[in-house]
Amino acid sequence: MRDFNQRQSQMFFLMATFLARYEPLELQPLIDDDVREAAAALAATLETASRGVIYEHRPASLSAERLMSALKPLLAEAGKGAGSSFERDAGVVLRRVEEAAREARALEPDNRRVLLDVIGRVMTRTPADEGAAQPTSEPRLIVP
Repeated sequence: MRDFNQRQSQMFFLMATFLARYEPLELQPLIDDDVREAAAALAATLETASRGVIYEHRPASLSAERLMSALKPLLAEAGKGAGSSFERDAGVVLRRVEEAAREARALEPDNRRVLLDVIGRVMTRTPADEGAAQPTSEPRLIVP
């Protein structure tokens, strides 16, 4: 994800982490097309709102609409008190996610989850991360 500023980079990693952990409600697994549609619809909604028009764009599939509904509170929480500049940055990040899903699908047309698989591999917590997150009661200094 090239040319992101600091806030856009943080938003991208927030969304990537969310996508890596997202569990759809229905039995159908989430695919890259759902991510692309949800990102495009949410970006269009934010871009329209930045022009002063309140209109909610909808993705074509039900899975994408559910993903978009789950992403909205995440972005709302992240952008509390940030104003319209946050919405512009979120629109840029969402458009890049849409573009990444489209390009990933073009590179590997037989794999419907290529982007989600890559995000899952990159954003997965390693055992070293999990161990570092939990405080230990043992002393850290070793004295012979």
